[in-house]
Amino acid sequence: MRLSLARIAQWSLPRRLALAAFVLGALAIAGDPYGGGAVTLHPHELAAMVQKEVDHVTVEELAGWIIQGRSDYRLIDLRDARAYAAYHIPPAENVPITDLPGDTLARNETIVLYSDGGIHSAQAWFLLKARGYRGVYILRGGLEEWNGRVLHQTSPADSAAPTVQVPSPPAAPMAPATAPKKKKKEGC
Repeated sequence: MRLSLARIAQWSLPRRLALAAFVLGALAIAGDPYGGGAVTLHPHELAAMVQKEVDHVTVEELAGWIIQGRSDYRLIDLRDARAYAAYHIPPAENVPITDLPGDTLARNETIVLYSDGGIHSAQAWFLLKARGYRGVYILRGGLEEWNGRVLHQTSPADSAAPTVQVPSPPAAPMAPATAPKKKKKEGC
């Protein structure tokens, strides 16, 4: 029995839909949406990114994003659950580095990784880059730099080192001042 388009056109709608589902299912089983799962990493390109530090977000930038209320990024704390519970940067999600390959991170979102110092962040950055994630960044200096430069800022009198000023959020426009309306007296 040979199928032709004319013969399929005579089938009922449920039968045609079943055929389409079967064909698409077979393609899904045989196909690979990620092109074999292999991502080509160019060592010179990676080295240039590291050299130019385009793979970093500074603690000042992150503090500004938090103050602005931005929600167009995911902040990932790579430490274990106990360290995360003890302290973490407020919008961060806890995804230990061992769980990172199986996590449901979207390939098209901006991801900022941090750990205590930075080595685990760098390793996780490389792991995600190798899996084809493009918008992956490391919090420069990790939680240690966050604590020292943002959370526990020292005043210039306390230290010879310059302090970092986190930008203030923009002031909300003020409504014009109007005198309150006097309440009408009621009763006798």
